[in-house]
Amino acid sequence: MHGCSKVRNDSKAYFFIKRSLSKTQKYKINPLFYKGLILILAGLLINGCASFWPVEEEKDAAPTGNIDWATVKPVTPKYEPRSRYGNPVSYEQDGKTYHILETANNYKSRGVASWYGTKFHGRRTSSGETYDMLKMTAAHKTLPIPCYAKVTNLDNGKFIIVKINDRGPFRKNRIIDLSYAAAHQLDMTEKGTANVEVETISFEPSGNSTTGLYETREQALKKRFVQVGAYANHQRAQKLAKVLDREIKLPVNITSIERAGRKLYRVRIGPIPTPELAQELLNTLDIRELGKPKVVYQ
Repeated sequence: MHGCSKVRNDSKAYFFIKRSLSKTQKYKINPLFYKGLILILAGLLINGCASFWPVEEEKDAAPTGNIDWATVKPVTPKYEPRSRYGNPVSYEQDGKTYHILETANNYKSRGVASWYGTKFHGRRTSSGETYDMLKMTAAHKTLPIPCYAKVTNLDNGKFIIVKINDRGPFRKNRIIDLSYAAAHQLDMTEKGTANVEVETISFEPSGNSTTGLYETREQALKKRFVQVGAYANHQRAQKLAKVLDREIKLPVNITSIERAGRKLYRVRIGPIPTPELAQELLNTLDIRELGKPKVVYQ
């Protein structure tokens, strides 16, 4: 942690799902003083949790008390220009120089993720935003900020979308520092770390996503859902929806429709924020026992 169709074989299908699945001049002062001060402040904005004074190290921790996880909202990836702060050409931390990447597009890397919580909650991040441990954000050493990325826990298959708006982590082998909320969604808060894959969501300057599911302009204006399947048995649809809700961490709902004189129960995931995520779900849930998933728009 750093600073500042019909289910014929239910149990088999659920097993496959689990497996697949945040800037009076009264006395004359030497201009060098200002230059030094600016350098110090710049370092603070880059490193988030830097401090002027030697104080006793505060330990990071998880929040206490009950948390209403229903209030933790997913982020919606969108094109954003680089923030005014936190994007120097390069910076130095602990004797090592880091160079900010020219673009966040087409980045994919695997390594160890960690998380940060109460120690930095309410403090300013490298981008200038205030860190909220209950928002879906993260810190990265070299990606331009802000940007968005999909983070997959390789130990359990769970994945999330985060907004990268801070710098870190600076411990060896760690590639991303997640907010407490983001780490919770990946079931890694107790262990503290997890093996992950980080893949950025690529955008053109126009704001259109450059990868994933192709959509017409009309479709992109609507809400997108992935329909896992439509089933005649309501209990089986409920059981499947329960598993999906637990494993995918996205809204899951059941709607009914009359077809050929009989009622079918449609299991849908969404709204889904990005075409990339919709495509990932299509790939993950393409399981013979469930039927063929598809994207629908409303």
